[in-house]
Amino acid sequence: MIKSYKELIAYQKAYKLVQVLYQLTKHYPKSELYGMVSQIRRAAVSIPSNIAEGFMRGSKEYIQFLKIALGSSAEIETLVSLSKDLNYCSLEKYSEIIELNTEVTKLLIHYIKKLRN
Repeated sequence: MIKSYKELIAYQKAYKLVQVLYQLTKHYPKSELYGMVSQIRRAAVSIPSNIAEGFMRGSKEYIQFLKIALGSSAEIETLVSLSKDLNYCSLEKYSEIIELNTEVTKLLIHYIKKLRN
């Protein structure tokens, strides 16, 4: 029995994703500070935050919070792909982030399915 959201693998991986994305966006052009940097960081923080909040609220609302986290995960994929295409992100870093984000996405989908049953 899981006693804390911090024990959830999706939370742990999403938290790591936030750290990786904050490190990445430190090197973006200053002109992107209030654009892509802000958007990426908000979307990233949204994932573990929604996992935590949903867990604490209980199963009835939990699915909705996981869906919000899932939407933020899709947003991250789009923004990181755009970052790569704009040469703000190396192909190697892009691959690392996408792999981690895909793991989070799969776990979120798994949690949603499990809670529905």
